[in-house]
Amino acid sequence: MRGLHPPRALLIAFFAVAVVHLCALAAGVPAVAQITKPVLMPLLAARVVALGGPRLLVAALLFGCGGDTLLQIGGDTVFLLGMGSFAAGHVCYLALFARYGAAGGARTYGLAGAYGVAWLGVVLVLWPDLEAGLRVPVACYSLLLTAMACGATRAGPRAGAGGALFLLSDTLIAGGIADWPQAPAPQFWIMLTYLAAQYLLAQGLSRPQAPDPVGGRAGETEGAGPRGAARPPSRTVRISPGPRPGRRRCRSRRSC
Repeated sequence: MRGLHPPRALLIAFFAVAVVHLCALAAGVPAVAQITKPVLMPLLAARVVALGGPRLLVAALLFGCGGDTLLQIGGDTVFLLGMGSFAAGHVCYLALFARYGAAGGARTYGLAGAYGVAWLGVVLVLWPDLEAGLRVPVACYSLLLTAMACGATRAGPRAGAGGALFLLSDTLIAGGIADWPQAPAPQFWIMLTYLAAQYLLAQGLSRPQAPDPVGGRAGETEGAGPRGAARPPSRTVRISPGPRPGRRRCRSRRSC
């Protein structure tokens, strides 16, 4: 990949490893899948760093790597540790989404209500089939995940789609834990939706923020972005003395 821009090279590497990983899952080659899985999120995190993206996004992706690695080991205790690593990543995402303006409006409340109903429905259906020691942790984690998925919509359509796919991927995992009927090659579908989710979240959040004129942080677009977005230039009229007293000369067309 010599000669490629570093972010592009890292993105190509991510897609290449993702294809190998998904093919290994579909073909039933667990050794290749286990080797490639822990590499995926660090590649996305490195791309975010190369783009000058937010550190919280890098942390969220690396916590995802921790969860990916732990879930490969097996056992209830390690499963809970892996879930805790993903939960820490969701907290990082929520902290990022909090920068994107104040939530409100009928659409926001309607979406939050829909996600809340979905969470409650999944928990009620899963509850009887989960082991007693997993019920409360899974319910709490799924609530945090649902909040992350809902909050992602504040950061734009890409991040919103990523949050929804993350919720779908973890619901598929929960169905497997509860011994629900599974589709052929369930790990393939879990990882396909998960990788798409993390990629879309990274794409939606990895643009660097430029400092505004007063030292704050500017958003990606004016009027819709992280708090502290750059203020529009003021319409100040500068007055200079001229041959006719009292007549103003405008330095800017916007000020006339």
